[in-house]
Amino acid sequence: MAEAYTVIRSLEEFTAAREQFNFLVSRLQSEEMSRMEHGQVEATIAQEGNELLRRLLQGHLDLRAKTEERRLEVVGADGVLRRHCRAGKRELMSLFGEVEVKRLGYGAPGERGLCPLDAELNVPPDKYSHGLRRRVAEEAAKSSFDETVASVAKTTGGHVPKRQAEGLVSEVAQDFEAFYQTREITVPEDTTDPLIMSLDGKGIVMGREGLREATRKAAEREHHKLKTRLSAGEKRNRKRMATVATVYSIAPHQRTAETIMGVEEAENTCIPRARNKRVWASVKREAHAVTEEVFQEVLRRDPERRRPWVMLVDGQPQQLEQIKRCITHHNAGVTLVLDFIHVLEYLWSAAFCFYAKGSEAAEAWGVGAGAADLARQGQRCRGRYA
Repeated sequence: MAEAYTVIRSLEEFTAAREQFNFLVSRLQSEEMSRMEHGQVEATIAQEGNELLRRLLQGHLDLRAKTEERRLEVVGADGVLRRHCRAGKRELMSLFGEVEVKRLGYGAPGERGLCPLDAELNVPPDKYSHGLRRRVAEEAAKSSFDETVASVAKTTGGHVPKRQAEGLVSEVAQDFEAFYQTREITVPEDTTDPLIMSLDGKGIVMGREGLREATRKAAEREHHKLKTRLSAGEKRNRKRMATVATVYSIAPHQRTAETIMGVEEAENTCIPRARNKRVWASVKREAHAVTEEVFQEVLRRDPERRRPWVMLVDGQPQQLEQIKRCITHHNAGVTLVLDFIHVLEYLWSAAFCFYAKGSEAAEAWGVGAGAADLARQGQRCRGRYA
């Protein structure tokens, strides 16, 4: 059966894109390119192909501007009638490079102008497209702002200076709470699978003005030996603790201490995945407030308390105290599980009591018999706190 192809109309808005495409094809057929290695050919296609994509986006925007109907009047959300119309344009930095958005603007004396096509295209108030904003946010979550700017410049046709990148990430982060509110589970989950909770702390280096009051006062009382760097023992009172929390559902499954440590192969490698997982963190709110949020989330999912509640902890005394306080306040039955990774350093201390530091014997004991025995002890000793 022959494939059906849509006939593309010859629109002048896409003339530049066609020229770029013909240029790229002609370049690939040239004698110069025939002598290049595949990596050089790949780099050429990436560079010229990105320009082709930019021109395609520009052509689409020009077509939208050409087909925009002129209106007699426009009424904004403020209820003001705007009858004065004039053509305008604005720049938009996209993933493929900078393009120009032409549109009609409507105004009234003393009032801010409105552009209906801006709303239709949902362009942001600044010059950076949503695709570019997303790329910047994703890169910033993995690395520094300097590396983010470099990565965006290398992998896209867009350009975002460092200060603007910091602003974009800050704006994206403001939508975090609103995003989870749209996904909030308002009805109990129809399952008997365990509800898993977990809390952890992460210290974040802050300027003095961003420290909590007690830490800031302690930092102000310090006297450093050197002016340009911190000496040993002088790195205290520089961080503010963020509380990280998560709640999710997961089907019950069993793992032995030996399989957790990798000493033995698991018989069933199909481990169930977490469902309806919510992860959030706050450096602004106190740890006890985030702990209460965790219990409120669990109660929203299981108001009748029919499901097992399990809390993974790292053993930090203040954290445990806050968790126990919430358990008592809500009269809840929660199984507390101590994260083995946080106990591991104590295990190595024990290994070095029997074997020399850095020896293969100490490693074999640490990842083998000692770790497995400790994990088994944890399985036997872990109880229900009520």
